[in-house]
Parts: sequence; C-alpha cells; structure tokens
Amino acid sequence: MPDTEHTVHPPSGLRHVEHVMGTVFSFDIRDEPTPAIHRALADVVRQLHRVDAVFSTYRPDSHISRLDRGDIRLAECPPAVHEVLSLCARVTHDSDGYFSISPAGTLDPSGLVKGWATDAASQLLYDAGARHTCVNGGGDLQLRTSADHSTPWRIGIAHPLRLGELATVITAPHDLAVATSGTAERGAHILDPHHGTPVTAFASLTVVGPRLTMTDAYATAAFARGDGARDWLEVLPGYEALAILPDGRQWRTSGFDQYGA
Repeated sequence: MPDTEHTVHPPSGLRHVEHVMGTVFSFDIRDEPTPAIHRALADVVRQLHRVDAVFSTYRPDSHISRLDRGDIRLAECPPAVHEVLSLCARVTHDSDGYFSISPAGTLDPSGLVKGWATDAASQLLYDAGARHTCVNGGGDLQLRTSADHSTPWRIGIAHPLRLGELATVITAPHDLAVATSGTAERGAHILDPHHGTPVTAFASLTVVGPRLTMTDAYATAAFARGDGARDWLEVLPGYEALAILPDGRQWRTSGFDQYGA
C-alpha cells in the first residue's frame, strides 16, 4: 500500500531496506545498534523471506498455493498458515464478510499477511532491545516509541489526488500502526467480496490502530465496505481513520484528530 510516506529524519541508529514479498520493507531503528539488534535485524530479514516462501500466491511451490490446489492439507502446512488463516477468519467475522481470503475465487490471505509479517518483524526487534523503531512493509507501518525518546514519529500520508502533497501528517506519541489502502498506483484493485466488483468509493483510506496485523486487515475490509465504512470504523474500538473520496472530499472518524494534523 504505497500511499504512506515515511518522513525523512537525520541519519542515526540503524537502517536497512529489503526487497521481499513483492514489495519493499524498510527498517529505521533509532536505538543504539547493539550486537543483539544487528542479529535481530538479520533474523527478521530471513523470516520475511520464509514468509514469502510460505504465503506467496505467485509461487506455485508455496504452501498457500499448494493448499489452494489441494496438493496438501492444512495439517501439512507450517503452523504460521493456521495462525494467519485463523486471524483472517476473525477479521472476516468482525467485518461482516467484507474481508475475504478468496476475493477472486482463489485462496489469498495477502490482505493480512504483509501487516502480520511487519508486525512480527517489529516484535522481534523489540525483543532484542530496540525500543524506537519504524518497520515499513510496503507503505504500511508499525511504529514503536520509547517513553524516554523526545522525538515522536511523524508520518506523512500522501494525498492520492494531488501529486507531491500530503493529506495529513500523523504523529505517534506511542506505539502505533498506520495502514493505507488506495487506488493511486494499482487502480481499483480491492473487490467487494459480496458482489465481486472493484470498490471505487475511496481514493484512499488510512486506518491507525495499535498493531499492524489487524490495522492493515481492517483497512482493507473498510475499503471493501465502501459507503458503509465510516459507521463501521466509528464503533471499532481502538481504531481511527481518514478517508479521501474520488472527488477530493474527505471524512475523519471522531478520534482521528488526536493523531492527524
């Protein structure tokens, strides 16, 4: 989801960029780069490639592709597959079916996997002692903010209709996930699973929440919901959103302004 732009900061700490899962993952670690953090970053990169090998719908030998074809059973897949499919079932239930793992008729949990992998990467770094980090998985971010760090993360959200302009700047005074679904680069690629048609109600929809696994999936579900998204998000505990419509109008959930300028 490329509609989120990471604000540039002066060089410090540790940074890394990895091309994997058909997108770009970037790591911005503002802590002192200890040997444990270096090792954790290397482990994270290896883990992302393992996730790709298991979940890629573009690789015929991936577990998810083989499961979809019926070549293997769920019991023969790594435990991560059961975990992801269980999380997908939860989001499908929470969203009244507007999140789907088979939007085009084939098994595809991609709407949750990238956020889940980004979330897990952030946790591995945290467990190694990194407290002030930004893990960016293809434009969706998991931010960690240490209590003793004086500079909160500030994230610019690109305006989908005005090239080079920002729709808002999100400030993260505490741990926060930011996920944006939009049509700027891929067109109307999110389907309404109840009708199988592309959703055109939004130019972009940004959702913020505590952790990226669910924030990213809820952003996809809300986008697929179209005109009913605002009411659904308004009562979703712990999540706020900013929507920009194709005609340039926008709306925000009632608590979004605590994060967005």
